[in-house]
Amino acid sequence: MSTPILATKLYIPPLRPKLVPRPHLIERLNEGVRGRLTLISAPAGFGKSTLVGEWLASGERRAAWLSLDEGDSDLTRFLAYFIAALQTIAAKLGEGVLDALHSAQPPAAEASLTALLNEIAALPDEFVLVLDDYHAVDAAPVGRGPLGAVDQALAFLLEHLPPRMHLVITTREDPSLPLARLRARGQLTELRAADLRFTSAEAAGFLNQVMGLNLSAEAVDALETRTEGWIAGLQLAALSMRGRADASGFVKAFAGDHRYVVDYLVEEVLQRQPEHVRNFLLQTSMLERLCGPLCDAVTGQAEGQARLEALERGNFFVVPLDDNRHWYRYHHLFANVLSTHLRAQQPDHLPILHRRASEWYEQSGLRADAIRHALAAEDYTRAATLIEMAVPEMRRSRQEATLLSWLKALPDEVLHFRPVLNVHYAGVLLQSGETEGVEAHLLDAEQWLEMVANRTDSGPSTTLTGGTGASSGTGAVVVDAEEFRRLPGWIANYRAGYALVQGNVADTVKYAGRALGLLPEDDHLGHGAAAALLGLAYWAKGDLEAAHRTYAEGMAMVQRAGHISDAIGGVIALADIEVAQGHLRQAMRTYERGLQLATEQQPEGARPVLRGTADMYVGMSELHRERNDLRAATQHLLRSKELGEHTGFPQNPYRWRVAMARIREAEGNLDGALDLLHEAERLYVSDFFPNVRPIAALKTRVWVAQGRLSEALDWVREQGLSAEDDLTYLREFEHITLARVLLARYQHDRADHSLLEALGLLERLLETAEASGRTGRVIEILLLQALAHQLHDDLHAALVPLAHALSLAEPEGYVRIFVDEGEAMRLLIVAFRSWIMQQPGSAQNTKLTLYADKLLMGFDHQPSKVDSASLDEPANTTNPKSKIQKLVEPLSERELDVLRLLRTDLNGPEMARQLIVSLNTLHTHTKNIYSKLGVNNRRAAVRRAEELNLL
Repeated sequence: MSTPILATKLYIPPLRPKLVPRPHLIERLNEGVRGRLTLISAPAGFGKSTLVGEWLASGERRAAWLSLDEGDSDLTRFLAYFIAALQTIAAKLGEGVLDALHSAQPPAAEASLTALLNEIAALPDEFVLVLDDYHAVDAAPVGRGPLGAVDQALAFLLEHLPPRMHLVITTREDPSLPLARLRARGQLTELRAADLRFTSAEAAGFLNQVMGLNLSAEAVDALETRTEGWIAGLQLAALSMRGRADASGFVKAFAGDHRYVVDYLVEEVLQRQPEHVRNFLLQTSMLERLCGPLCDAVTGQAEGQARLEALERGNFFVVPLDDNRHWYRYHHLFANVLSTHLRAQQPDHLPILHRRASEWYEQSGLRADAIRHALAAEDYTRAATLIEMAVPEMRRSRQEATLLSWLKALPDEVLHFRPVLNVHYAGVLLQSGETEGVEAHLLDAEQWLEMVANRTDSGPSTTLTGGTGASSGTGAVVVDAEEFRRLPGWIANYRAGYALVQGNVADTVKYAGRALGLLPEDDHLGHGAAAALLGLAYWAKGDLEAAHRTYAEGMAMVQRAGHISDAIGGVIALADIEVAQGHLRQAMRTYERGLQLATEQQPEGARPVLRGTADMYVGMSELHRERNDLRAATQHLLRSKELGEHTGFPQNPYRWRVAMARIREAEGNLDGALDLLHEAERLYVSDFFPNVRPIAALKTRVWVAQGRLSEALDWVREQGLSAEDDLTYLREFEHITLARVLLARYQHDRADHSLLEALGLLERLLETAEASGRTGRVIEILLLQALAHQLHDDLHAALVPLAHALSLAEPEGYVRIFVDEGEAMRLLIVAFRSWIMQQPGSAQNTKLTLYADKLLMGFDHQPSKVDSASLDEPANTTNPKSKIQKLVEPLSERELDVLRLLRTDLNGPEMARQLIVSLNTLHTHTKNIYSKLGVNNRRAAVRRAEELNLL
């Protein structure tokens, strides 16, 4: 569910009927659009917003406006309003980003802004976006940096701002943005209090023409001097002087800094108003926005709309927020002073006013405002009830920061009696990445569940109070009895999630299983979440069959509950498990079904933009790469990038780079692969999925391929790996990498202990992987066993695991897992093919022969890997590879093309069609090949060509 957007926050303030012209400031603003940012920083009352409004009205430049308040410290809400403001320029802009923000797993702010910036860059016209009152944003610092979340997002935007967009910020204090950097680059225009002060001439125009006074030049100069050109002070002074005969005496009566001037002038203004106006101003000063019905509800009087309109006509500090003059606000400075007077004069009345405002907002469907005023009234019982009602919507719209701030504002003695709210509190903490307090809130709720379960007729302590009724201190308060009924299952769910975050797989299984037994049958979301957590726990244990079955069941229930985005996210996990099982074709079908589901959620003809879509293309790329279709693999990654990172989960940036690194490695660009892996490591974001392929281990494999044995051995030491370690699935990839390092060390120094350690480790790894159905890993381990025996010049022993690997890999079409091993593996497959040709014919042998031919084609035009043994290789070590024999008469390029096709299972007419030649021409090329190779049939020609490395 999306964040509710208050349209008045996007409204460009209208020009007042009379304004003091300020052409020199307008010109500076015009010049500023050549850079990225215009900063207008000055205390309250210097006319910042008025100036920007005048500037926008004076030109034809398109503009968007966003008035900020404290609630916009929540990054999700800030971005939602930011995009809503941009949509006043381009209606469809950022729709996909908004959908992603409100999904179950929103992307990182950087990913959302990247996608948004790409859309902005495609706009045809220049425009300005104004962020008014930026000082109101007070985001708590996050991450390692000194900035708040909103500051970080805005700093990223400024760093990459498209040339067609210019940002204007008005603020009372300098924001925590890279202003010095922008200033040094000439990308910053600054207007400060000294620039905004009225000159004597401007003060005269304002006082005499705008405010309708008839002051002498001396009186104007005196006021300008005493207020130092401060516009709000001049306006208050003018209001105070209306109807006074002795203007000069009044001018002499006040002096000092702005705070005292304001207090004095507001006091003067209030004293000169009728009592009903004075009461209206005071009693409505605690409202951030004002409209007639709201003012009527708060003051208990009628005619609120008429009074607001009269205040605007009288140049009181009232700012209209829409064209219909329905919503207004007081000037912040004026409202602050009025509120101070209200607290001083009617302290007992203030909570009553807030409570009335809360009730009006609730009845008007504006729950967030209702909660804010209930908290301000310290009516915590009411606030807790409203928060409990708002929790589902707030969580769906990803406003955890706001929700958490509300919950933290509630006293413990109120929370204690709210079991439903306590459980939601624990869930929001988990989703926000906070674990402290999760268990305490769950225990608090659990105590009420136990008391209710054990209650007796004489036990008032177990009373449940429904609705908004206050607890007497002897019973729990429950707004929704159905939610209370679901609590035991959700408590177990959150405990399972907490355990998984802590790496406690056993407790994850225990609590997820408990949740499945406790949740009502109709709670599809709860059942789906529990099953998914159980599946993830099985995955972390390496039990892939149970993981796949359970997780698939969970995602089906989540989809049944209508949470399509979560179901699409589950596609990535399911496909990852299927790949680990060795079911490549099934994984591709899973991705295709996921894309179909995403497409069905979009308007007809629109491309899928739901969260997870980009991740599915990354996964499909990896499958195409394994099939050795590097072109398709690259195209799928480009498709993922075109969709934008907002259509991916937070893990998409690093997963994308890992996939591209694997393509670079397949192309022989090992340095490029390492660069991408370094970047992926920097962007790594953890999640509930087990990290079964650590990036550091991937980098180590590239080092081994480059012959950088010392770096690889350093990694082994840093990870504390040993061939004698107890084996777990979570470290299986690292232990297989260790085996590769040991084999590389054996190639380098020919120390038998390295080979023996590698073979012993591989044997143990094979046993555990086979027992758990991890076929993908089984194939890799078998290939390493074959290579290890080959290094020891034991060809017969090498062919045994190779034959097993080929039989497992053939049905799923594996290619790169063999080809990535380089020339040594190619020679082994050639040897295997020669061996199997000598065996009695069978359907399986024929199938493996054709598969070997397909794999050998995959080695064509492969960049050679750096042989790790070539670096500092001992002089007495012989190279086991046979020397390539030369042909007396070399084959032509066309004959080589024909020779490559001879190795396939194509027949003559099919080869002719592929080469676009006649069958007779093909026969001529074939005869020439046979003659030059000294053979008389197709199979012998292929075998001879392999011996000569012609393919």
